[in-house]
Amino acid sequence: TPAGPLHAVDDVSIAIQHGQTLGVVGESGCGKSTMGRTILRLLEATSGEVLYNGENILKYNRSQMEQMRKKMQIIFQDPYSSLNPRMTVADSILEPMEIHHMYDGDKDRQREEVARIMDTVGLASRLYNAYPHELDGGRRQRIGVARALALDPKFVVCDECVSALDVSIQSQIINLLQELKEKDGLTYLFISHNLSVVRYISDRIGVMYLGNMVEIA
Repeated sequence: TPAGPLHAVDDVSIAIQHGQTLGVVGESGCGKSTMGRTILRLLEATSGEVLYNGENILKYNRSQMEQMRKKMQIIFQDPYSSLNPRMTVADSILEPMEIHHMYDGDKDRQREEVARIMDTVGLASRLYNAYPHELDGGRRQRIGVARALALDPKFVVCDECVSALDVSIQSQIINLLQELKEKDGLTYLFISHNLSVVRYISDRIGVMYLGNMVEIA
């Protein structure tokens, strides 16, 4: 372009304290989601550092990063496309546990944990063997929250996780995230373009524009 190349995220520096929520707002395409995914190494950074408890995880090898996945999770934007339509509610929540060999592969213990997490996020036990197409958007997103919590993470990126939902259901999911934060001491990077939602849930708010963080307050 005449103005030169535009980097999706350029020279952004943020810090999030344990147990806090940093809200990130900005217009579509400004780099919010790219930043969140780069922090989790779902996208690889071309330079810089991502420090978790003082350690630069960009230098971690594959096995080290697999262990870090238990501590850092993401809730995706669209509950209609982020779930496998061929997997039941229980199987979707169980999958992360199986990947990370939690509870030594004890199937009964894993199923007990799935039931507990479903109860935590407000999914009725009768939905245990239900499929995503049988559920509304709010319940689908609760599955997304449950999947993220299945590994007992400390840091969660919420990537526009309520923007696809009706306003009444948005408030249910926001209140659920708040309750979980207070109960489990979670730390959130909460990405949104809805200022009222961000104002409600955040301890601090950062504003992004054209790949840059222009203000944090």
